[in-house]
Amino acid sequence: MSDSASSSVRQARRDLAARLGEIRREAGLTGRELAGRCGWHPSKSSRIENARTVPSPEDVLAWCRACGASDRSQDLVASLRVVEGMFVEWRRKERDGLKRVQEAVLPLFERTRRFRAYSSWLVPGLLQTRAYTESVLRAVQQRRVAVDDVEAAVEARMERQRVLREGDRRFAFLVEESVLRSSLGGPDVLRGQLDHLLTVGTRPNVSLGVVPMSPDRLRMPVEGFWIYDTAQVNVELVSGYLTISQPSEITLYEQAFSELATQAVHGPEAWALIAAAAAALG
Repeated sequence: MSDSASSSVRQARRDLAARLGEIRREAGLTGRELAGRCGWHPSKSSRIENARTVPSPEDVLAWCRACGASDRSQDLVASLRVVEGMFVEWRRKERDGLKRVQEAVLPLFERTRRFRAYSSWLVPGLLQTRAYTESVLRAVQQRRVAVDDVEAAVEARMERQRVLREGDRRFAFLVEESVLRSSLGGPDVLRGQLDHLLTVGTRPNVSLGVVPMSPDRLRMPVEGFWIYDTAQVNVELVSGYLTISQPSEITLYEQAFSELATQAVHGPEAWALIAAAAAALG
């Protein structure tokens, strides 16, 4: 993010307040009239509209109902949830160790049926070998986590990969070609990981695309993200973990994924790039 996380959250609150204000003005209501319809003290409407108070979902529903704009309430409630939980700093998310972080996302993985993941940094977690995962999580632990539970965290991530084999789930993965040529664990770890990609990428429920390095690509690499069905997007940033649930923003990530997918190669062309990366290791 261009601003700090806290600045982004403040801006999101202001944006939500501005949208509520627009709805009130479009309805031709004053703040006092809106408060009367909602059964509030007039100062509450003012505090909400000036982003001094974060409204509850019930407040948003009442606001839209009072303005005759109930059809816009669900998107606004989704915006509110983004504001409430849009960003969690790594130091807060990982303060009890890495195992809990790995386990926390398991319910989301279990209820999702369609996964779309794009990575410009690393092989996506569901496709990682044990050695690759250990290298990644060890680097994270040494950089920012006081608790050393890497071994348990690796086990949790490996156990989570069962979603690839269970149920009727579908998976579409996109990785930048540069991901195939760099690793934290050294040549042997990367070689094993590339071999694994050639195997797991042929599963009938898995689509694996590689975006080739090119001087004339139409869309440049972006931050890595996961799309879970059409319900949620998660983005891993340098400073923290971003959760997006607003439908209009999810659509933007779906569009980005589609655009990147059109630049990617699949099947034999993707296998050739993976094989070339492996051959470059010697």
